[in-house]
Amino acid sequence: MSSILPSACSPRRPALPRGFGLLIGAQFASALADNALLIVAIALLAQQGFPPWWAPLLKVGFMAAYVVLAPWVGPLADAFAKGRVMAAMNLVKIVGLGLLALGLHPVAALAVVGLGAAAYAPAKYGLITEMAEPEALVAANGWIEITVVSAALLGAVLGGALVSPAWLASGLADFCDSLALPADKLTGSLAALLLIYAVSSLLNAGIPDSGRRQRSESHDVTALLREFRAANRKLWRDREGGLSLAATTLFWGVGATLQFAVLRWAGVALALPLSQAAYLQAAVAVGVIAGAAAAGRWLALHQARHGLWAGVALGLLMPVVAQVGDVAVAAVVLALVGAVGGAMVVPLNALLQHRGAVLLSAGRSIAVQGFNENLSVLAMLAAYAGCEAAGVPIGVTLSALGVLVAGAITALIRIDGSRRKSSPPRS
Repeated sequence: MSSILPSACSPRRPALPRGFGLLIGAQFASALADNALLIVAIALLAQQGFPPWWAPLLKVGFMAAYVVLAPWVGPLADAFAKGRVMAAMNLVKIVGLGLLALGLHPVAALAVVGLGAAAYAPAKYGLITEMAEPEALVAANGWIEITVVSAALLGAVLGGALVSPAWLASGLADFCDSLALPADKLTGSLAALLLIYAVSSLLNAGIPDSGRRQRSESHDVTALLREFRAANRKLWRDREGGLSLAATTLFWGVGATLQFAVLRWAGVALALPLSQAAYLQAAVAVGVIAGAAAAGRWLALHQARHGLWAGVALGLLMPVVAQVGDVAVAAVVLALVGAVGGAMVVPLNALLQHRGAVLLSAGRSIAVQGFNENLSVLAMLAAYAGCEAAGVPIGVTLSALGVLVAGAITALIRIDGSRRKSSPPRS
């Protein structure tokens, strides 16, 4: 009985498509600024006297548009040249940055930046599906995830540098302040990020147009919502699509929470200031790069479900992190956490994109994926903020999150095994 997925016995690895380098560069620059902006916004909250539990609300504000606008951003990405859509969305991010410099509350300003990011994502991932052959999707996703986590790594480092005493005391910061608005020293940090978004926009504009368009039959709000609900239901009910969607939804919710939990834990357990705690996030990102590269190299599309076992390891490592009291040991363990996370998400993300493109369309499937994953992000960050506000020790929070992940992924493995025994793959 034939599988729905391409054979792994290809005589050669399909080449990555023309223009893929520009996509990688543009994605890296935009994500670099996104990640650095988060660190700068956390510093702004502290500067303005907000308690620590406000920090995860920055990500809630950023991700809210992904959920609210999900029915519309997929059709938007499918209706126009995706490179141009991505360039326009970087301009929206620049507007949010400007409003932050003008004094808008950091959570509200990041919500504006999130508007741009929400439409950027389906355009980016949809373009990969349009540009690459199915057999090249795991490798292409490996490169994309490497740029995502490389941007997270360097974005954390850049953000830490932009809020460090050395930067704030530098003449360069004063020069950047003179180019922006004289609100405070962190305005210079925002000006530096604006330049990075501008570079990303220029790279986006040069990405070749795939020529594919799929416009919605109706622009009526009710009809689009109905269409989106049907697409969401269809992807969840597909055996391979539903499995990979459940796994990536859990992964990104946990990953977003871990981003803040590591910063908080580093401050409490290791007594590191924000500018140095941000560098520990880089250890996670280094691990994700290694895990993503290994998955892209060694796992074929039909082997994607094997990545679930890495998810179990991810959950089991998190209580270990909570017990560490040394910076060097913490960096090693966090790198292992990142490595198993990268090995989990890359093949499952490729499987999800493949099934989504077959069942729906490139932009619509990514919008459905983004809706579910970012709804998970919002729910988990809200729960994390609640734990922080209630005074739950950060070590307890980390351990409980790890147990949740390991248990949930184990359940997915058992469910998938039962389904595979009881029914053949769908075509």
